[in-house]
Amino acid sequence: MTSPFSENEYLYGLNPVFEAIRSGRRKFIRAYINQSLSSNKRIEKFVKLCKQNNIPVESVEKGKLIQLCNSRDNQGAVLHCSHYPYIRFEETLSSDKLLLIDNVEDPHNVGAILRSAEIFGFKNVLLPRKGVPDVYPSVVKVSAGAAEFMNIVKEHFANSYAKRAKEEGYSIVVLDAKGDVAINDLPDAATKKILLVIGGEDKSVGQFIINMADYIVKINQFGKINSLNSSVAAGVAMYALSER
Repeated sequence: MTSPFSENEYLYGLNPVFEAIRSGRRKFIRAYINQSLSSNKRIEKFVKLCKQNNIPVESVEKGKLIQLCNSRDNQGAVLHCSHYPYIRFEETLSSDKLLLIDNVEDPHNVGAILRSAEIFGFKNVLLPRKGVPDVYPSVVKVSAGAAEFMNIVKEHFANSYAKRAKEEGYSIVVLDAKGDVAINDLPDAATKKILLVIGGEDKSVGQFIINMADYIVKINQFGKINSLNSSVAAGVAMYALSER
């Protein structure tokens, strides 16, 4: 499933460009490197990888890189390539772990959640059509390239994902600071086939999903501040569930 927006985009940052090429899921047009960093070992490794994959490489000034990707945080490497390769929702329903990100509006938090999701085995991720950013290059950058190895859907509204998952036999588990069950106390049966739903800090999981949830879980806290950042909470929750 391709994006309804621009046909191509510019990935940036060494980890994202390396992982994009390694995953082999995009079409690559051209790579750009900072000409003043051409002797940098990681840049040299990137150029070698591009040549192995028949990707043209162009050395340019630092300002050109910033202009291409609209970021100073490019680490001297930019990759012109096709848009992120979303998949269909139907393709994820054979997995026993699904992650739904609901009302997380900050691209940095989305990227951080994706990074943790890849590490802890939640590789099938559902993004609603509204309320959550696309997998932009900035999101891929924060994910350290992890997004390139994930199966990400951006096809329906959050409620539709949850409703269909329920019909398919998934336990709907919502993470909320006011949950009535500690995540470590979930019964084993609930973790066999699970849709974990993560909400944002300013706007949490929608009421429709909360009403249909099998479990509303919390992370036990022992400090004096009110709550965790949404991406940190998501990482803790996924780790706890990966241990089950």
